Amino acid sequence: MLNKDFIARKIKLIQEDLARLEPLSKIALEAINEDSVEYAATERMLERIVTRAIDINRHIIAELGKGSESVKTNEETFLGLAKLGIYPQDFSKQIAPSAGLRNILVHEYDEIKIGKIYESAEQALDQYAKYCNFLLEFLKK
Repeated sequence: MLNKDFIARKIKLIQEDLARLEPLSKIALEAINEDSVEYAATERMLERIVTRAIDINRHIIAELGKGSESVKTNEETFLGLAKLGIYPQDFSKQIAPSAGLRNILVHEYDEIKIGKIYESAEQALDQYAKYCNFLLEFLKK
């Protein structure tokens, strides 16, 4: 059974982190590079936002999917929501790569360039605001 309270709580947390991320995204790239606390805060906000969205995606797919969905990666969870009609396919292709960034941040696969974090913060503000709006509309139905 779809747990709308779970989804709404996660959306609220994403929105709160987006509000915290916004001022960090306005700091000059060089300033973030020189301030390890601001850099770490930016990384952490991005990680939390994407992880919460993946939690939502997996829950919705588990509850509304037909059981035949092949969702092996976190990136595929974003594509899966498009297949369920939660949001458009083109949007899923825009937001899905953020799961790869999350994996890099969590597992420290590669050294990340500060420019990539800065760019990702700007993208997250736009994409995850839209993501939350799509999900809130879905919950109204």
